[in-house]
Amino acid sequence: MADEEGEYCKVCGGMVPKAGDVQQIMVDGKTVGIKGLDQILRQVAEMDFSGPVQVKEALLTAVKATNYVPTKKVGAYEDALYSEYLRYTELRG
Repeated sequence: MADEEGEYCKVCGGMVPKAGDVQQIMVDGKTVGIKGLDQILRQVAEMDFSGPVQVKEALLTAVKATNYVPTKKVGAYEDALYSEYLRYTELRG
């Protein structure tokens, strides 16, 4: 279904993100699309955290604001997001 605003998801009813706004990562062995991941990684990297637990919590909170995260997969999402975060921060130097 589509209207002048854009296309709506047939599963959740939310807006389907525009191409390029979703980045795919592996979560618990499955490919998952995360809307706005680059921006989330950038924002969390600019924050001053003392350890991985705080980073994982910040990543998950930001991702859940615009993406569905199944309750049973929270730990897997945290681990996958943290791996992406480490890769992001290594590339940025």
